[in-house]
Amino acid sequence: MDSNQKIIIVGAGLAGSLLSIYMARRGFQVEVYEKRPDMRKADISAGRSINLALSHRGIRALERANIAKQILADAIPMRGRMLHSVEGALTFVPYGKDDSEYINSISRGGLNIALMNIAEAYDKVSFMFNEACESVDFEAGTIELKNTQSGESRQIKGEVIIGADGAGSAIRAAIDGRLKEQDDFQNTTEFLAHGYKELTIPPGEAGAFLIDKNSLHIWPRGSYMLIALPNLDGSFTCTLFFPNEGENSFATLDTPDKVKAFFEATFADAVPYLPELTQEFFDNPTGLLGTVRCYPWHFGGKAVLVGDAAHAIVPFYGQGMNASFEDCIAFDECLEKYGNEGWQKVFEEYQTLRKANSDAIATLAVENFYEMRDGVADPAFLRKRQLERMLENKYDDYHSKYSMVTFNPAISYAEAHKRGNRQNEFLLEVCRKVDSVDELNVDEIYAQLKAALV
Repeated sequence: MDSNQKIIIVGAGLAGSLLSIYMARRGFQVEVYEKRPDMRKADISAGRSINLALSHRGIRALERANIAKQILADAIPMRGRMLHSVEGALTFVPYGKDDSEYINSISRGGLNIALMNIAEAYDKVSFMFNEACESVDFEAGTIELKNTQSGESRQIKGEVIIGADGAGSAIRAAIDGRLKEQDDFQNTTEFLAHGYKELTIPPGEAGAFLIDKNSLHIWPRGSYMLIALPNLDGSFTCTLFFPNEGENSFATLDTPDKVKAFFEATFADAVPYLPELTQEFFDNPTGLLGTVRCYPWHFGGKAVLVGDAAHAIVPFYGQGMNASFEDCIAFDECLEKYGNEGWQKVFEEYQTLRKANSDAIATLAVENFYEMRDGVADPAFLRKRQLERMLENKYDDYHSKYSMVTFNPAISYAEAHKRGNRQNEFLLEVCRKVDSVDELNVDEIYAQLKAALV
């Protein structure tokens, strides 16, 4: 494959920016078009910057580009969940089997800016902003762009078009439009009955962290929850996941007094740390939570989808970015292995590698929403986590579902989903029958579990 070909990437988000680095390292000429302004020059993310949890799959993708150390310098390790009860009691639940296993809180905007800067250091990469994709001619390899500031339209041409333009992908819509007549394109978006609202815990004096720095904080409350992730400046980005309609919902919390009363009754220990609670509640937008699934991910050898454009997921496993970065690894591996056979072969093999796994992490993410808001407050769940740590530290071949997803990228999402759910069912049943894990014989449980999973 001729590496002098021009590659058009639509979308300068996380996946598009990282993929542009991969492509530049292979010598391609890469042009990236983004409909939003350049975030390095304009503040465009207020109220929509859910912090990211960078874990082993995403780190592996950064390592492939030799930039992991640089990126991780701006991340904060989170070693477990800090659960806040209604009464204010704290319970720490570690993520991994020991302190070597943790996830990393990182700013979405900060990471995106870092990736764009790294990409632009390559001579053959250029970014163009305020350029919205209006239409696509797949056979000609052209897209029509409209500048969102001047209103001017223009047409550009490339060898292939990569849609990295997020959940509302214009490239996915164009593929849908072309294949719809033959009923050859599946394209669904499923929304949760919940939305999200971003709030802020500001830093203390001299940038002090007012709550534990190295935890992902969760206030689980049944049908809703509040979470908080740390930032480098000592602040925490908080997100309220809340029903859109109903007795306690975004629809009913419609005055500052109602918001304040609800938080004081429900998240009392968080309220002292939220000085701008009511202002942020009404100033910040209410975001949607949806899952995008589509198939196929490509149009012949002309265009292909990556990241959220192909498989947007809800954020409850902290794997949206990690899954998108894993797409980039798979795409790069397929390009290396099948590049001499042409783009269609590359796209087909990439799709085969990633489709089942993207479906699995989408399902896992929804399942983890219910676990985070309901399950983590269940004493049997806490006993199960204790038992899992004991198993992980004693047996090298045992990995919890969370560990398989988060810390073991050699295990696919599809396998982690299948094996993890079977393990969870078995261990939860065991832990519901006892009041303490001290009553259990770990060796017997391990043998029974192995037999049950055969």
